[in-house]
Amino acid sequence: MQGADQSRKSADRARLAQTLVKVRNGDRAAFAEVYAKTSAKLFGICLRILADRSEAEDVLQDVYVSVWQKAGGFDPGRSSPITWLASLARNRAIDRVRARGRKPAEALDREALDVADPGASALAILEAGEDRRRLTHCLGTLQDQQRGAIREAFYMGFSYAELAARKGIPLGTVKSWIRRGLISLKECLQQ
Repeated sequence: MQGADQSRKSADRARLAQTLVKVRNGDRAAFAEVYAKTSAKLFGICLRILADRSEAEDVLQDVYVSVWQKAGGFDPGRSSPITWLASLARNRAIDRVRARGRKPAEALDREALDVADPGASALAILEAGEDRRRLTHCLGTLQDQQRGAIREAFYMGFSYAELAARKGIPLGTVKSWIRRGLISLKECLQQ
């Protein structure tokens, strides 16, 4: 049963990647399909970071404008389609938080629990894939400070300055931990 589930998830990922390639070529039907398959997940990401339903909806709209304009930047050889889309949503939401001068929400907003999503979560899709296993392995090879700083910056949306303030350490130290950690991750993932 697990093998069949893996095959289905791989097929879904390949189908989404092919659909994004069609969006790159200006296919509106493909764009509608990408939206239908991913909007609930991306909205959840935006809502978690922004903690405001209206702002999350605005950012989600901006994300899909970016998808339409930048689909040519998606490379199926570098990342899974959901990873690429989730990164767009996360980065756009963090940009909005920084523009407003507020910190990202640390806990799920109550509204995020009400977002309907009949499919597997983005995290479940990532965990099912080989990419997730390799990333988890490579994160495990990092020093504790590097791993913690990378997780807080990239998964929780904290800026380097916010991390330095939270940990009570110099900004340069945080930057150094993350930079060295990302270099080590890159080397590990390329093996």
